[in-house]
Amino acid sequence: MNEKTETALSSDPTEVRRQKLGQLRETIGDVYPAHFHRTMTNAELAEKYEGLAPDTESGDVVTVAGRVYSSRNSGMFMDIHDASGKIQIFSHKDTTPEEARALLPMIDLGDIIGVTGVVRRTKRGELTINAQDIVMLTKTLLPMPEKWHGVSDVEIRYRKRHLDIMTNEESKLRFQQRSKIVSGIRRFMENDGFMEVETPMLHSVYGGATAEPFKTHHNTLKLDMFLRIAPELFLKRTLVSGLTDKVFEINRNFRNEGVSTRHNPEFTMMECYWAYADYEDIMDLVERLFAELAVKIHGSTEFSYGDKEISFKGPFRRVPMPDAVKEATGIDFLAIRTDEEARAAAKAAGFEVEKDWTWGECLAFIFEEKVEPTLIQPSHVTHFPKDISPFAKEVPGEPRLVERFETYCNTWELGNAFSELNDPEEQRARMVEQLEQAHARGEKAKQLDDEFLDAIDQGMPPAGGLGIGVDRLIMLLTNAPSIRDVILFPARRAKVD
Repeated sequence: MNEKTETALSSDPTEVRRQKLGQLRETIGDVYPAHFHRTMTNAELAEKYEGLAPDTESGDVVTVAGRVYSSRNSGMFMDIHDASGKIQIFSHKDTTPEEARALLPMIDLGDIIGVTGVVRRTKRGELTINAQDIVMLTKTLLPMPEKWHGVSDVEIRYRKRHLDIMTNEESKLRFQQRSKIVSGIRRFMENDGFMEVETPMLHSVYGGATAEPFKTHHNTLKLDMFLRIAPELFLKRTLVSGLTDKVFEINRNFRNEGVSTRHNPEFTMMECYWAYADYEDIMDLVERLFAELAVKIHGSTEFSYGDKEISFKGPFRRVPMPDAVKEATGIDFLAIRTDEEARAAAKAAGFEVEKDWTWGECLAFIFEEKVEPTLIQPSHVTHFPKDISPFAKEVPGEPRLVERFETYCNTWELGNAFSELNDPEEQRARMVEQLEQAHARGEKAKQLDDEFLDAIDQGMPPAGGLGIGVDRLIMLLTNAPSIRDVILFPARRAKVD
C-alpha cells in the first residue's frame, strides 16, 4: 500500500476492513469467488512431507486454502489454518511475483486466502509454502478476537461459538470428539444388530417420560402439538410391528425445564429396545458401549475427569436402591410396609418429605440425597420403586420394586433402563394412574396415549429398553465442566444490549 492509501484509512478496525474491501473490488473484482480448487488439506500436506529434511525444497507445487491466523514482517510470513491444521506461507520477492505480493497489505487476520506454491521445510524445521500465487477467497469485515482472550466471557463463547472454536483449540477438539462419540454409538449399535429408525418429533400426545413439554400449533391440521420429550412409545410400537427385534434412535428431545451445567432444554439421547432381552442384558450392553467409546477417545478404558480418575472397564458395580439407602442411612425400606411408616422413618432420620409421598417416593428421595453424591465410579443402581417407574416389570417376589436400573458416574445419571412392561392391562392401569397424578398436579394438557395402548394390545414381545444421555456422556469423555461446552449451540438467555 502506498502512503496516501494508508493515511486515508479509518482508525476503526471494521471500517478499515470495509475500505480495503472496496479497494479490492476495484482492483481484483470478485473478492468472494465461487470456485477455488485446493489440491490438499494442511493435514494431508503435513503427512505427505513429514520426511522432508530441514532447509530442503521439495520441488512440488501445491494449492492450499485457509484462514489467516498470524502475519509477520508485513505479511512475508503468514500462518493459515483450515479445519485440519495450519501451514506457514512465505512471500518474498525472490519467490513470489509482485502481483501476488501487492495483495499482502490488503490481507487482515481472519481473511480466507488461497495459496499456490512450492513446498519446503525451513532451517528451523517449519513446513512452509513459498507462495507463487495468492488469491483472496473471503474478506472478513470483523476483526479476529485476540487469541482466546477476546472470547474469555462465557456467554460470548456460547453465543458466538464460531469465535470460540476459531480461537480455542480445546473447544475445537471437543466438538471433533463429540462427532466421533456419536458416530461411535451408531456404529456400536449397528454392529450389535440394532436397526436405526426415525420417529416423530412433533407429538399430538406427549409421553414416554415425565417432563414439561414445549407446545406449538399446526395451522393446517388446526392441532396443538408438542415437541417430543422422548421417543419411547413410538419405538415400542416398532417392536410390536415386527420390523426388527433390536431398534434404536439417536434423537433430539425437548423438555421445558431448567438450565444447569447438566441440563439443556434440547438434548441428545440414544434410546433402544431389544426384544427377548431384559434389564440385565441391557447392563451388559451399556458396559460394552461405554468401554468401546472410552477406548475410541482415550485409547484406554481409564481416563480423567477433572481431578478424578474414571474407569469404564466392566463389570460395573451393581447395587439395588434399597440396599444402597440402607448402607448410607441405616433405613431398611424393605422392612417398612406402609407409606406412613416410610414417611415417619425418613423424618426420624432428618429428611423433610411431603405429607402425601409414597413409600417409593421416600426411598427415591433419600437415595438422591444420600447416595447419588457418592457414585463416582460407574455403577448400576437397580430395583427402583414401582411408584416412580410406570413402564417397568416388577421384581419377582417384591411387587413394590421393578426391574429398572440407572447408570451413574461422577454422581450423574447417564442412562435409564427397564425390563419393559408389556402386559397391556397393567400398562393401561399404570398410565391411567400416572395421568390422574399429572392432572392433580395441574398438568391439564397431559393425555392418555390411546394409539400406544392400542399397539400394546396387539402384543409387544418382552424386551429390555434403554435411554442414554449422550451429552452427559460426552461431558465425561471430553472433560467438559458444563453441558453447554459439548452442545454446539446451546440454549442461552436473551441478549441484553
